[in-house]
Amino acid sequence: MNNRYNLPPLRRDNGSPSPYYGGRQYGKPPVKKKRIFIGEIDYIILLCVILLVGFGIVMVFSSSYYTAGRGNGDMYSYLKKEIFFSIAGFIAMFIASKFPHEFLKKLVRPGYILSCVLLLLVLTPLGIEHNGAKRWLGIGSFEFQPSEIAKIVLILTLATVLTEDNEIFDSWRSFIRYIVIMAIPCGLVALENLSTAIVMGAISMVMLFVYTPRLRYFIVPTAIGVAGVIFMIFGSWRSNRVQAWLHPESVADEKGYQVLQSLYSIASGGMFGLGIGGSRQKLGYMPEAHNDIIFAIICEELGWFGAAIIITIFIVLIWRGVYIAIRQARESFSMLIATGITTMIAVQVIINIAVVTNTIPNTGIPLPFISYGGTSLVMMLGSMGVLMNISRYHGSNSR
Repeated sequence: MNNRYNLPPLRRDNGSPSPYYGGRQYGKPPVKKKRIFIGEIDYIILLCVILLVGFGIVMVFSSSYYTAGRGNGDMYSYLKKEIFFSIAGFIAMFIASKFPHEFLKKLVRPGYILSCVLLLLVLTPLGIEHNGAKRWLGIGSFEFQPSEIAKIVLILTLATVLTEDNEIFDSWRSFIRYIVIMAIPCGLVALENLSTAIVMGAISMVMLFVYTPRLRYFIVPTAIGVAGVIFMIFGSWRSNRVQAWLHPESVADEKGYQVLQSLYSIASGGMFGLGIGGSRQKLGYMPEAHNDIIFAIICEELGWFGAAIIITIFIVLIWRGVYIAIRQARESFSMLIATGITTMIAVQVIINIAVVTNTIPNTGIPLPFISYGGTSLVMMLGSMGVLMNISRYHGSNSR
């Protein structure tokens, strides 16, 4: 007998079970599984990543050969390192795409402790300083940046805490535990690099926002975090960067120098640029052109049109991450990981481009997959492997 929702009968006329109700599909017809990628690989993510990394290798060489040639006599030094880290990153991405991401829960606790220990070591005499910034640790000739590792570990840790603590939104005690777990690595990173800490805070708040049923649990820590950032900016030497942002020409020989050179690069590139290798600002005018400010060289050599293509690829990649989080994640843990990784990429892209165009004060955030940097590139590619893993093993929720 049909019910008021006009559903098929539970049994046929001969008494046998209806084919519409099998397994857990009670009360509704079965949903047909549907995959939107070929085979077991998410080719949308893979194509975006290959394009960005390949383009990054070209731009790192183009923006660094003059500096490298004058510095150590080897104009290919940065190129060779970037290729090496790209290969290591793709290996990490391949392993992460095949490795069941659910197993990462078992690595969360030791990974969280290890990342905090590494962040503490950076603050000791073991920390390595470059250009006035103390953010690295070294093992022999190999150097790495613990804050880049801490970002990925934080995403996995918060996803585990939110999904395993069923009482996190039933009492302030459980919620404060979440805040403390988030605040420890963010605070340690803030002592080394405030901009990276802001990225980590943004990731934490977005993950909390998409998971919490109560808005007050999102508003309170966000307000505290914003107040803390404002205090750390205007209560320290960082206030000089605000002055350089508002009036770069008044401090053109100091904090405003890189900002002005960046704007010169963007303006001289025009619509279609000066061509690959044609940048003039990298010839001793733009300091560290292959690092965080590389988007300015992109605008100069490829013009606004080339920059728009790069931004479009990032938009497609971010859209794909959002799609995986909403439509393909099988459970809350996968959804939160995909949300955190996508937020990490989106926030870094927005901040980096905003800094280069002098939309916000200068800060040290690399452009994902493109800026020179071994730890950042390897961790970014590894996180893409985790995202592809979630897409690969999506369940019957996809329609």
